[in-house]
Amino acid sequence: MKGWNRRRGHLVAQFEQPEAALLRGLVSQLRELLGARAGETPQDELAELTGMTAGPSTPPADRVLARLLPDFHREDAYLSGGMRSLHEPELLAEKDGVAAVVLDTCPAYGGTVRLSEEQAHAWLSALNDVRLALGTVLEIDEDMPDELPPDDPRAAHLPVYHWLTWVQESLIQAATR
Repeated sequence: MKGWNRRRGHLVAQFEQPEAALLRGLVSQLRELLGARAGETPQDELAELTGMTAGPSTPPADRVLARLLPDFHREDAYLSGGMRSLHEPELLAEKDGVAAVVLDTCPAYGGTVRLSEEQAHAWLSALNDVRLALGTVLEIDEDMPDELPPDDPRAAHLPVYHWLTWVQESLIQAATR
């Protein structure tokens, strides 16, 4: 991929097959993780009658999910649980929706990706979620060097994080031109 460009009202990039496969794989894994959390939604009679779904009131135990779905209120666990119960299903649906846009618009075997402004915003959100998830797994913080020693088990995955960052930055730059 050489970067995103604006052409005739669309944001356009060319993805090589390995790049498309990598991106689609990471986004698919994210959707599976989010889907598992959505499956934890408690079932109750009121939700069945009203169609209003309440989510779990407790934060996710998985640290990646906890990063993607942070507490709504850090000082009051009861308030945070109530807010989570009310808003997490919508947040999960939004995250799943933007991931679906990436999968719908990124060719499985590589090729040209042509995005509308709305699709570009979905891509930016999904890329951010994938980067947050991968960054959590790799334990990336402000002190992380650009390269890790070869014997560090994270060394092979850090370039993927950097590539995702570059894809996101390139899309932001093209979108703001």
